[in-house]
Amino acid sequence: MTFNEGMQIDPDAVSSRGPGMGGKLVLGGGAGGILVLVLALLFGGDPSSLLGQLTGSQPSTNPATVAGTPSHCKTGADANRYADCRVALTAQSLNAVWAGQLSAQTGTTFVKPQVVLFSGSTSTGCGQASSAVGPFYCPADRTAYFDVSFFQELVDRFGSSGGPLAQEYVVAHEFGHHIQNLLGDINRAQRDPQGATSGAVRTELQADCYAGVWAYHADKLPAPGSTIPFLKPLTDNDIRDALSAASAVGDDHIQKAATGRVNPEAWTHGSSEERQKWFLTGYKSGQVKACDTFSARDLGNPPALR
Repeated sequence: MTFNEGMQIDPDAVSSRGPGMGGKLVLGGGAGGILVLVLALLFGGDPSSLLGQLTGSQPSTNPATVAGTPSHCKTGADANRYADCRVALTAQSLNAVWAGQLSAQTGTTFVKPQVVLFSGSTSTGCGQASSAVGPFYCPADRTAYFDVSFFQELVDRFGSSGGPLAQEYVVAHEFGHHIQNLLGDINRAQRDPQGATSGAVRTELQADCYAGVWAYHADKLPAPGSTIPFLKPLTDNDIRDALSAASAVGDDHIQKAATGRVNPEAWTHGSSEERQKWFLTGYKSGQVKACDTFSARDLGNPPALR
């Protein structure tokens, strides 16, 4: 368990949508289109350029009724037990960390993203989306979307250890995309969308690094109105869980599992090793400036690790 049990979960920390709300994802281009979407968006892609192309859909003009945090999510003990509660309290922790650190380190005012828990499919500012795309962040509506069933897929299909910090890392990665949106960097992925050193890969690795920055501060910074942090002191095992998730969703790992070979020219997120190293770069430094993947000459050797 990583959360301090007495932490109180904000009833408005996340919004919840029921199964099927928002309609189904309509994919174009057959299996090839599905593969592109899954590889590009799985675990934290920027869907703004792909959802419209593959679905041909527009944001819903009649969004589904949205409720608050699930009623069984009250405390840190609940977050240690239930995945949806874990997402909610992780979001609170991320908001607290970035509210202080983004302004202090960059001079940019932090604005909270929206966080939506959904099941099956949902409508977004970037188009219709289904659970098949995995967790994602939509820049158009500044919202991170999660179907918590993905956490079990992360274990069953991709070989992650599945520990609590592995799941929290997924949430922190999506918030990393929100930080990029606030800093004006997220569109750099679309200018150079594919390849081992592409803008897309650099964008994803930077979000991994920002997840590490959060982890550095989350077990030290007292929660608002409290004298203790959201997280208990992180252990080596916790960090191994996060690194296991990063490795599980590396492009090389996914490609090899899907096709038996690795093609760096098609990468959109970076290799397993790169994702691990950039998370560690953020975790060891706690500094936004350490996450400048766009200036890095060798993505496999972040400057902070040399």
